[in-house]
Amino acid sequence: MSVRGRKTKPLGALLVDRKVVTPEQLQEALLLQKSTPLRLGQLLIKKGMATEDEVLEALAEQSGISYHKSIVFDDSENIFGRVPTYFLKKNRVVPFKSDASLIRVAAADVLNIHPFDDLKMLYPDHDIETVLAPEAEILRVINSHFDIMRADSAGDVIDGLAGSDFEILSSPVMETEDILDMANEAPIIRLVNTMVTQAVQDRASDIHIEPYEKDLAVRFRIDGILYQMFTPPKKFQGAIISRIKIMANLNIAENRLPQDGRIQIKIGGKDIDIRVSVFPTYYGERVVMRLLNKTDMNFDLSAMGFSETVLESFEETIRKTYGVVLVTGPTGSGKSTTLYGVLSRLCSPEINILTVEDPIEYQLHGVGQMQVKPKIDLTFANGLRSILRQDPDVIMIGEIRDLETSEIAIQAALTGHRVFSTLHTNDAASGVTRLIDMGVEPFLITSSVNAFLAQRLVRKVCPHCREAYRPTAQMLSQLGLGAAKIKGSRFYHGKGCEKCLGTGFMGRTGIFEFLPLSNDIRRMIIGRSEAYEIKEQAIKEGMLTLLSDGLEKAMAGSTTIEEVLRVS
Repeated sequence: MSVRGRKTKPLGALLVDRKVVTPEQLQEALLLQKSTPLRLGQLLIKKGMATEDEVLEALAEQSGISYHKSIVFDDSENIFGRVPTYFLKKNRVVPFKSDASLIRVAAADVLNIHPFDDLKMLYPDHDIETVLAPEAEILRVINSHFDIMRADSAGDVIDGLAGSDFEILSSPVMETEDILDMANEAPIIRLVNTMVTQAVQDRASDIHIEPYEKDLAVRFRIDGILYQMFTPPKKFQGAIISRIKIMANLNIAENRLPQDGRIQIKIGGKDIDIRVSVFPTYYGERVVMRLLNKTDMNFDLSAMGFSETVLESFEETIRKTYGVVLVTGPTGSGKSTTLYGVLSRLCSPEINILTVEDPIEYQLHGVGQMQVKPKIDLTFANGLRSILRQDPDVIMIGEIRDLETSEIAIQAALTGHRVFSTLHTNDAASGVTRLIDMGVEPFLITSSVNAFLAQRLVRKVCPHCREAYRPTAQMLSQLGLGAAKIKGSRFYHGKGCEKCLGTGFMGRTGIFEFLPLSNDIRRMIIGRSEAYEIKEQAIKEGMLTLLSDGLEKAMAGSTTIEEVLRVS
């Protein structure tokens, strides 16, 4: 920790000295800080003025300790077993290296000194040396070396279930009360809890529980791809699904109709919001659980994969005082995350931001969010009408699905509002024809819409096991990549390792196609030109297509050519 009596500069001054922020940005942040409980560093990160690494490096300098962006765990003395996991998670500290006389401890908050007194009591014969590290890295080490080593996997729990304890489950006819009793049995509770925990640790976005004639399959969607994880015995099917229904406050007696529910839990210090969908099939109810990790979610536009030129142009567009910006792409392409990034970038005490969503995936501080409820006739269109009476500056509509919603959004833009929404189309130019197909007049599109942004998500090469490779000449030829174009590029793919679960990929990034409406393109829209003609004109004006942006990322080594071709 910092040395007593040591004179250190304030954090803001250090960041200015390091040229991380300008004096003007610092003054702006200090003014904003008066209306928020966030610390200065947290505020600068949230506003995109500084990265977490830049703030933590400055904090480490201020405190006189070292900063570790990543932590290598080494308990060669085998002494860390006595530290309670809950204590580490609560205080965001983790011991990660030891020798005969010294224990090194990573902390996320240099101001919280109390846990170090407790650690000193646990290890009276050792000195404690503190380093600063990102909170996410500390939690990763805790989950990897304290949680996982002390917990069974879902497969272990399944293997440990005694069949004789649940023989009644094999009966073809069961009363609801029996199912409820069995769903509350300790082994079933443990199995479901462990299944969800393993999904979070494996970075899964969805859990699929799929009943078939003779078996029950559990699959995880990781980085957009489904992987078969394990197959619990068919006889546990009813109890497992009933347990999930109980957790989601669904009707356990109803198995003929679809049901939707929600579970909120905390795993490894992370707040997880789970959306549960139950769907009846011939062999029983199928369950999909979507995991929304609210703790690790990053809505920073600069971290989403935009190239510098596209990001600069996109940010210039979203700061216009009126007009519509539409983000397009199929389900699961990251459209909502991009819109949340836009709202986070625009959010300030000076403007009023309101949204109409279905569902609200993440709660944003400083933003008024409305949940669509069709059962009481609270549709996108009706919600949007109400929002316009709330004096908004910025409006976000979860999705434009029909003519009524699109017309209200366009009218809002024409009366001086900034409107952001999504469309389901394959590329940016197709957004124009989609609106026309809905019934929107071309002159309304040209007078209200500022730009279309198409996007996809591609898997990133695992940094722990990546290795250089050269694509085949045939593949390069098909893509029009000659020797001159790939000169100086290095292509990588992942071999597969423990950290990426053998997939060779870890995490995802976006590829984008940004189409601002120029005067020439507006004239083409008025003339009802086809989407491919609009796209050709946009390319002439310098637009990067999804494929081109993806290939640039592949040539930079962040993804593979095969992955780009898969999604574009």
